[in-house]
Amino acid sequence: TKANSKKLTKLANEIIVVPEVSDQLLPIVEAIVVQLFSYYTALARGTDIDKPRNLAKSVTVE
Repeated sequence: TKANSKKLTKLANEIIVVPEVSDQLLPIVEAIVVQLFSYYTALARGTDIDKPRNLAKSVTVE
């Protein structure tokens, strides 16, 4: 909520504000935010986003 956002800005250096949407749409919106956060974190770290480490251990190729 907006009230919580104001409290968080005092505690954190940066926050990600997710728009207020209905409960049915919230998981979709949050999933997009988390995916973008992961993508830009990987870019900032200089990791290969197209070939993540340990992918072969968790995904099987047909």
